[in-house]
Amino acid sequence: MRLRVEFTTEPFDLDEAPAHAVVARDIVTGAELDAVDVGPFGNTAEGDADQVLGAVSALLRETLRAGATRVSLQVNVIGEAARGEGDAT
Repeated sequence: MRLRVEFTTEPFDLDEAPAHAVVARDIVTGAELDAVDVGPFGNTAEGDADQVLGAVSALLRETLRAGATRVSLQVNVIGEAARGEGDAT
């Protein structure tokens, strides 16, 4: 199964990246994930379920330790519907 995670960490700082945002970036770019997109207000990454869930676990623990007061995330299953499309059952 493939998953896509979208997340943000708060509080925001428009002048420089807060420590928790740097930690989040390091976790997702260092994990074995595909299609990593890190931005100032939202981040996404895709990959195998085990890799995504491992990264999410580390992301939550480490960003909170680094000063995040909120971590918002959404995890979606991707690619599953495409496999069965057009199949006659």
